[in-house]
Amino acid sequence: MRKLEIVLIVCIVVLVEVMAISLCFADPSSNFYREDHSVFDDWEICRTGAQGEDGFFQLTEEGFRPVIAFESLGEYTDTAYSLGEEFAEKYPDTYQRAEQIFYFVRDRVQYLPDTDQFGFSEFAQNADELANTIQEQGFGSGDCEDSAVLLAVMYKGAGYRSAIVLSLDPGHAAAIVYLPGYEKANVVLSLNGETGWIWAEATGKNNPFGWFPEQFVRANLAAYEISAEPIPFGEPPSEAEPAVTKGGVNTLMMSSPFFIVVGAMLILSLLRRRS
Repeated sequence: MRKLEIVLIVCIVVLVEVMAISLCFADPSSNFYREDHSVFDDWEICRTGAQGEDGFFQLTEEGFRPVIAFESLGEYTDTAYSLGEEFAEKYPDTYQRAEQIFYFVRDRVQYLPDTDQFGFSEFAQNADELANTIQEQGFGSGDCEDSAVLLAVMYKGAGYRSAIVLSLDPGHAAAIVYLPGYEKANVVLSLNGETGWIWAEATGKNNPFGWFPEQFVRANLAAYEISAEPIPFGEPPSEAEPAVTKGGVNTLMMSSPFFIVVGAMLILSLLRRRS
């Protein structure tokens, strides 16, 4: 009898996981499948791991490439990019438009750890998945990389240059947007010799646009400017199993520097500190 109870409990847990995955990813363009203890999408990008060639950030000792952002750019542009285009039409002023996009994401994405939302220690959403949820429900849930990817793609749709930034210590992801001349930020960043990049930190509900957290001033950071790039992976195998097994990945922390270092190459020009 005791064994039967245990089996029933396990079955219920698995059923809950299946329902959670199905509800979160009802979009027909997202076919998730399980391989070992990882979850992959249509492009064979691992959503439960940032590291390696198939990781959603393709994180290696040499650098990183936020391939998950490319799922919403170029020939794959959809909801998130279109939202950016709508902001471009509604707000002709460059600075106001950038601010409004930031506040749209900040106010509509509720911070929720992946373990609480998906049952995985890491699970990245692409920009369109999160944007679709916001349009359908009025809000979405995600962690730092989810907000960063959505912001970066929306900024591209609105006509800006944007990049995704990773912090080594503490582990974190954020977006930056190229907005030269913007004077409301407490810090202005320089990337590859170009000054005018503004930090977009959407995970704090009280964060204003352009507020650069003090703990990252001396942090080892890395940036990748996004654009429409190919995703060199094919369709998932037809025999793939459903994504129901729990699993986890290593954090974004690395011991060696990336190829684009913001902490050193992004010279921080302090304009004024947040009161």
